[in-house]
Amino acid sequence: MPTDRQRRWQDFSPRQKAALLTLASVQLALAATAWADLATRPSEQVNGRKSVWAAVIAVNFVGPVVYFLRGRRRS
Repeated sequence: MPTDRQRRWQDFSPRQKAALLTLASVQLALAATAWADLATRPSEQVNGRKSVWAAVIAVNFVGPVVYFLRGRRRS
């Protein structure tokens, strides 16, 4: 396989495909949960602006985790 081209889906082994789909599912679940929490949480319980946190959550894996650790105020 030439290294100067992007890999296509059919280039991956079944195990690699399963791993990619699992990671993508985890990422989407984390982001959806964080966005749902952000949407239903009052602004007073969020550290900073909600619009900024919504953008941060979009960052793969890191964004939702940072939101859950730093974005929510403890009650």
